[in-house]
Amino acid sequence: MNRVDPGNNAIAHPPSGDQKPSSDEYLAYVKSKQQEKKSRPSTEFIFADEKMMKIREVIHQIANANVPVLISGESGTGKEIVARMIHACSKRKEQSFVAVNCAALPPTLLESELFGFEKGSFTGANQQHQGKFEQATGGTLLLDEVTETDQNLQAKLLRALQESEIERIGGSGPIKIDTRIIATTNRDIAKTVTEGRFRQDLFYRLYVIHLEIPPLRERKKDIEVLTRHFLKSFSVQFKGQAASITADAMQKLVKYPWPGNVRELQNVIQRAVLMSNSNTITADEFVLEPKKADNNLEWVKHLPIGRKMREVETQFIIETLKNHNGNRTHSAKTLGISLRTLRNKINEFTIEGYEVPQPTSGKPL
Repeated sequence: MNRVDPGNNAIAHPPSGDQKPSSDEYLAYVKSKQQEKKSRPSTEFIFADEKMMKIREVIHQIANANVPVLISGESGTGKEIVARMIHACSKRKEQSFVAVNCAALPPTLLESELFGFEKGSFTGANQQHQGKFEQATGGTLLLDEVTETDQNLQAKLLRALQESEIERIGGSGPIKIDTRIIATTNRDIAKTVTEGRFRQDLFYRLYVIHLEIPPLRERKKDIEVLTRHFLKSFSVQFKGQAASITADAMQKLVKYPWPGNVRELQNVIQRAVLMSNSNTITADEFVLEPKKADNNLEWVKHLPIGRKMREVETQFIIETLKNHNGNRTHSAKTLGISLRTLRNKINEFTIEGYEVPQPTSGKPL
């Protein structure tokens, strides 16, 4: 196993077979490739914390078992990276890894994306369309944020898992599939079942293997490892050479609670590298502004009597988005609504001429 001194951003390549790295290793680094139809994107599984070490061990144990896997955890913890790692460690690694964000599409569109449709099955269906289940046959299908699917679609998902077959919209018969299903959620899935928003039978079907990814604030060792990884990556990308970080700056990052998890850390490092005029990043160059919506809603107390409910709702949602720097996922969680519902509201507000806060990363979240 290749090693580098831990003080210099150690990178260790985990051994293959039955060998397992010791628990005191500062860094375990796994880099693997998956083949999709025309490209082979790589993924990096970088960690130092013992909790993630245990998750890696489970990944290797279950990688070749053709059973569903449910991965839960807060937004930004790296659930998709873990899903890709499962695929990369399995016998299916040479086949397609296909990911579908269940929260990003309305139910009818999501159904056609997952199951496909026949030519002429509805207006605009000018040719046959193969769905994601078929595209992932022989490989792995990731159902990202599966708890955001509606009840009717959940029934079709259950049948696909139980029977290993699907039927295209407008189709005349079932189509056999050989697809490994991995699902993710950032919600308490047991609570969604109790509340009647997620089918209990589908829950048990997905719950064969459950991996819970801890938030970054509970993985202090990972903060330093990931910081050095992102710092090297972005500094080389933007400035052509690797940058360093002061001890005070690293301590500032380790003490921060990271409500946005690894995704937030990545954005913070990217911003610091871009804005820095030096090749050494200092503590002052990290902009960390944790905001709690329930502590910043004083405006609610001053709403004038007589405002229409629609106006109050609009202002409430926009203020919540402001408090979360435009992050849709965090705002939806604070508001207690689905990400799809929030996005529908935002579309309505935009059409009505309201200025809706955009994510600070510049990308829709």
